[in-house]
Amino acid sequence: MIHPSILKKQRIIITILLVLIILTIITGMNLGYASIPFNRLVPILSGQGTFNENFILFSIRLPRIIITLLAGMALSVSGAILQSLTRNDLADPGIIGINSGAGVGVAVFFLFLPITSTSFAFMLPVAAFIGALITALLIYIFAYSKSVGFQPVKLVLVGVGFSMALSGVMIVLISGADRDKVDFINKWLAGNIWGTDWPFIWAILPWILILIPFTLYKSNRLNILNLTEPSAIGVGLNIKRERFILLLASVALAASAVSVTGGIAFIGLIAPHLAKSLIGPRSQLYMPIVILIGGWLLILSDTIGRNLVDPDGIPAGIITAIIGAPYFLYLLLKESRS
Repeated sequence: MIHPSILKKQRIIITILLVLIILTIITGMNLGYASIPFNRLVPILSGQGTFNENFILFSIRLPRIIITLLAGMALSVSGAILQSLTRNDLADPGIIGINSGAGVGVAVFFLFLPITSTSFAFMLPVAAFIGALITALLIYIFAYSKSVGFQPVKLVLVGVGFSMALSGVMIVLISGADRDKVDFINKWLAGNIWGTDWPFIWAILPWILILIPFTLYKSNRLNILNLTEPSAIGVGLNIKRERFILLLASVALAASAVSVTGGIAFIGLIAPHLAKSLIGPRSQLYMPIVILIGGWLLILSDTIGRNLVDPDGIPAGIITAIIGAPYFLYLLLKESRS
């Protein structure tokens, strides 16, 4: 039974986050190389804009904003799942190599497989998922011990090692590629939001609409998995099955997001920590807040980055790294002292 005062606090936090997201979206629609006055946004959205205004808003800015919102939500939920599965506050799909595995999958698909304009957007998440899943399974194998189980520090070290190794694989893959394809991979690695057309939204939307509600449904299982293994077994939970299913969900969410945003890290690290500090460690309470924080952080990072330097701006992945790297070091020091 959750106390009514906690539920009220959760509703207040969710309302504040929704307001922040709406304000950031409005600001993002306004700012850019060709700015749109705030008083023109409602007429344009209601179908009374000029050709140029419609093109800027509906073909350029709005798809990008929706992509960053969805991707931020997916990355934050993926990070929250990983932290619960591993009982490790440092787990994040970008830090432990899952995003790098997705990147290798995207690179192999983009460089070596036949691509058609109709299938490209929809096959990218699949290619990213295959690469990320293989990486996650290898990390799982190397970080798990039959006698001890998961070792939090070892998991991070193994993941970082895989991330570095996969970066080397990426360099080998692009070393003989065409210049245009190399430029695309480099933008992906920097976390430059590139999938900014409507087809990419339709490509990742089914993954998010299925997997985020599924994760919310599994919130109670995540609470149990946060306990020690003997405690989880004691309440009758099939640990191996639940871990595998939730790991698949986490990998799929991260892969679908980074397939269109590039190598974005730290969203899945920061959002769960902020949510837990606001409402507590119970999954049913903090997971909805995680979703909103992740979406807002990535929209905010992309809005700041693309308007900070002319003409191309700074990739959102660099902005999130500037925010997240100090926080990761703080958590690493805190983990090592405990």
